Amino acid sequence: MATSCFSNVDEYGFERPHNFNYETYEEFMSEYLKVLAKRARKWAEIIGEGRSLERSITIKRYVRKGIPGEHRGLVWLSVSGGEELRHNFHNLYQQLLIGPHDSHVSDIIKTDLPRTFPDNIFFNNTDRHQRQLFNILLAFAHHNRQVGYCQGLNYIAGLLLLVTKSEETAFWLLKVLIERILPEYYTPTMKGLITDIDVLAELVKIKMPDVYQHVTNMGLPWAVITTKWFICLFAEVLPTETTLRIWDCLFYEGNKIVFRVALTLIKRNKENLLACQDFTELAECFKDITKDSIVLQCHDFMQSIFKLPGSLPSSTILKLRTKVEQSHKDQLNPRAGR
Repeated sequence: MATSCFSNVDEYGFERPHNFNYETYEEFMSEYLKVLAKRARKWAEIIGEGRSLERSITIKRYVRKGIPGEHRGLVWLSVSGGEELRHNFHNLYQQLLIGPHDSHVSDIIKTDLPRTFPDNIFFNNTDRHQRQLFNILLAFAHHNRQVGYCQGLNYIAGLLLLVTKSEETAFWLLKVLIERILPEYYTPTMKGLITDIDVLAELVKIKMPDVYQHVTNMGLPWAVITTKWFICLFAEVLPTETTLRIWDCLFYEGNKIVFRVALTLIKRNKENLLACQDFTELAECFKDITKDSIVLQCHDFMQSIFKLPGSLPSSTILKLRTKVEQSHKDQLNPRAGR
């Protein structure tokens, strides 16, 4: 077997899986590196000129085509409103680290730290990254007491830290994600998460009724299939660079991007899903669709998420959320629904 010019560890410190297809990846990267070089020049022009990174059609188009790794922290903060928050609450992060701190919360976070990206060389081989991640999660838990700390936040904060290489930047981006982009995903009731999983099911019902009916007939709950997609925002689910390209758009366009990614994965693998004969086979097939050959080719995949699912206006998602929330209320109080 020919030796690959790519390491078995990616640039963010994640070990590639044993069955990683280096040949396909090298073929993709030979073209993608040219794309990256072109995008880097475009972004350098905007950032170097000190031009505003405020939301605009141009910036949105640039974001969809990918943000170079070295600029991600800056751009994510700017387009998401995180920079404005940081400016308005100057020194908040440092004050939160001073304390006082709840020892129970601190202990729970410490327990989860070794479980965060155990295959990542930065989290495995140095105490520095674990200490920084601890600080981010501890500060956020004491800042937003409604959410506090819950599992799943460690993966998101950990990846934010690896990308931005800054504790404070990662803290502000985590705040934007949890409080603005994914409201009530991580609260004790997880109301927002439960609602959006049902919204995805409704979208599948509209766009792929045969798949929806098949999943329903098999009795496979959508929560079993998609909870990790939503809660980890595809971290630990899709290849790292693909996840980060999704996050580029997420910070600009909000969580409808998660629906676009989910619908694309399902639609591309529709025939395989429909061919499943039982519950277990279907559950395995849903795991396999995140290993679809296109997910490694992040540029092609990101182009497909804006084409394959078709039109997906925010107004449709809002209407479906209202419908789902009303349905949940009716189930809790059947008489009120009469």
